[in-house]
Amino acid sequence: MESNDDLVKRRRFGEHLSAGARQLGLGLLDPLYPPTCLNCEAPLATPDTLCAACFAQLRPISDPLCPRLGLPFAADIGPDAISAEAMADPPPFGRARAAVVYDEIAGTLVSRLKYGDRPELARFCARLMAGAGHELWQGGPVLVPVPLHPARQWSRRYNQSAELALALGKLTGLAVDTSLVRRARKTRQQVGLSGEGRQRNVAGAFAAHAEVLVRAAGRRVVLVDDVYTTGATTKAVTRTLLRAGVEAVDVMTFARVVIGADMPI
Repeated sequence: MESNDDLVKRRRFGEHLSAGARQLGLGLLDPLYPPTCLNCEAPLATPDTLCAACFAQLRPISDPLCPRLGLPFAADIGPDAISAEAMADPPPFGRARAAVVYDEIAGTLVSRLKYGDRPELARFCARLMAGAGHELWQGGPVLVPVPLHPARQWSRRYNQSAELALALGKLTGLAVDTSLVRRARKTRQQVGLSGEGRQRNVAGAFAAHAEVLVRAAGRRVVLVDDVYTTGATTKAVTRTLLRAGVEAVDVMTFARVVIGADMPI
């Protein structure tokens, strides 16, 4: 009978062997399929990134910004200042943050991740999200992706928000719960709907897991999604979780639509 030490040694050997096999596989494939820019597909030395020209066109969101909605301010107007949008329609969540402004390149990445069967794009997006959302990781929250309806997830093969949450979990060391909330009703796609239409579309569309309080274990939830447009979806999911007893919810997305930007959804 093997001792615990023997089992640990054998497990570590298996992990090293698997890692070596992956590296060998990558080494064999690189000459046939060299890494390319995630946007323009120019050849690169490393995978899962953008070329310098495309990266320079991304518009990162950083201070100064609205502490509630994460909207960038043109100038620093004080630490307690919030945006007009947050004052006019206070969100149910505590804070929303996004890595970049939704523009042409961000839109291409989101579209390929969402509809193009390119789950590996989540690794690049998550690297930017990890830095942009650094203040949200305090206290060890649980990352929860905005869910897809099972029929839509089956047609796309995966949930892009779950891919982002899983990649973000690996980078931050935070726990991920992909089934804490589910989409109980199939809705039409939000693209093309007005703000009011988006709210009606997702009203009552989500349900929390029956053991949500046990699974959340008193931790704050950070919802993870690809794009924040009007916030209708994340607000609906937030209200579902709050009604189920979750104490606090924040939101983290890769991109955010900013009024006056080049490419609104």
